[in-house]
Amino acid sequence: MLNKTFYRIVLLVSFLGINALILWGISSVLSYLNTGADRSSMLHQEVEMEAVYLPKVEWGSLENPGRPMEKPTLKDIENDYLSAWHVRNMAFMNNDRYGISDYYTDSARVRLYEQIDLNLAEGNWFKNTTLEHHPELDFYSEDGTLVVFTDHNVSSYQEVYKEEELLLQLRERRSYQVLMLLEDGFWRVRHLKELPEATRPAPKSKKTDKLLQKVPPLKGVNYYPSDTPWNTFGSKFNDTIINNDFEQIQEMGLNTIRIFVQYEDFGAATVSLDKIELLQKVLSLAETNDLQVVVTLFDFYGDYDIPNWTLTHRHAETVVNALKDHPALLGWDIKNEPDLDFESRGEQRVTAWLREMLGAVRKWDPQHPVTIGWSSPEAATVLAEEVDYVSFHYYREVDAFEEAYQHLKAAIGSKPLVLQEYGFSSYDGIWNAYLGSEASQAAYYEKIQAILDEKQLPFLFWGLHDFKEIPTEVVGRLPWRKARQQYFGILNSHGKPKKAYTHLNYKEK
Repeated sequence: MLNKTFYRIVLLVSFLGINALILWGISSVLSYLNTGADRSSMLHQEVEMEAVYLPKVEWGSLENPGRPMEKPTLKDIENDYLSAWHVRNMAFMNNDRYGISDYYTDSARVRLYEQIDLNLAEGNWFKNTTLEHHPELDFYSEDGTLVVFTDHNVSSYQEVYKEEELLLQLRERRSYQVLMLLEDGFWRVRHLKELPEATRPAPKSKKTDKLLQKVPPLKGVNYYPSDTPWNTFGSKFNDTIINNDFEQIQEMGLNTIRIFVQYEDFGAATVSLDKIELLQKVLSLAETNDLQVVVTLFDFYGDYDIPNWTLTHRHAETVVNALKDHPALLGWDIKNEPDLDFESRGEQRVTAWLREMLGAVRKWDPQHPVTIGWSSPEAATVLAEEVDYVSFHYYREVDAFEEAYQHLKAAIGSKPLVLQEYGFSSYDGIWNAYLGSEASQAAYYEKIQAILDEKQLPFLFWGLHDFKEIPTEVVGRLPWRKARQQYFGILNSHGKPKKAYTHLNYKEK
């Protein structure tokens, strides 16, 4: 009797378990069937397309004789159109068809596949990006499944490679006629034809003598607060401390500070509005204290790869547009010490990015001068003709400064010069072979300031404060680098003047 009861229980449990599995299977199938195709999952993208490709898009006329263009539809068309450009660029870089079928119709894919196969056969590949699009609506069908528009003046940059050899760099502006069809809920490119029409000329850089006249009297300092080095805009932001520092700088007879925007800290391409507010507050505090500000747009950034150019453009555009009308703004420094990336990233790649960013910043703000913060006098000849004034850094022996300065001045001609960073550490410990001291720092400034004053060379020294701690991500973990970096200030870690202070106090000179 006991065995029969046991078998009945086993049969009942098995029956219930099998039915539960069947119901789970049916629900899973229904869930799958009721779920629309996710374009990002089809492309194996962990992030949305907008996070990796953000060219500037400015629509012109949207007039249509038939059906009016709806705003949500226009946004879908724009997103899928940019995605089509992105997967096309990736396909030609990797010589891979992956993703093309999602954004191009059957007939449009054929030519793309043929080009990829040809590139593979000949060992060619391309790095492309588009930076600006200016579409105007030509036709939108009554049934809402077909759209035609002309994309004027598409600003693009391309590098052509044969195996691993860079053959050619091209900056172009072209116009295209575009036809897209709505298929399976997605807008796919059916037709992308380059037009023979003359495109509008690229905006020219605006340089005026009035802007450059602001540079020669510049006397200032590279600035970080004493308690938050390399983290001015972090959670410990304190406007009272910053204002006190600015009062101190102004009391020294100085007129300029240089500050730094760190790409990732500010939110990369999607810049944090909270950070922008803090940045604006710093400029307002500078204005209150009669100081002008040089803003370095990129610090701690080293990825100049072409597919990421649109992201850095959106970062810079947001910062520039937020500050360009501020009375305290003196000008823009595109990048801090980009020549240090020449070896690891390639000089051509770095300078191509810099050149493109120079033009973009001038377009967003034609009223303020633009420079690049090179790490040495020798590097500062790069792109010298394209900046409004040449900025260089110098941390070598004072006795060798004048020769280096004369070589640079001869190379750049009449272009204004600024010594944007220089200084001497007073650290006197074992990691500096006991060679540093406040006295030797003071002797350094006594000698170099005499040279700068004689030549009327604008300067920004490094820096105002000694720091109690140096973030590891700034100079690494090596103690001889961190210890030396702590003692470049002319105020010690308690805010008291060091011996070098006298030689930088222009109110007393």
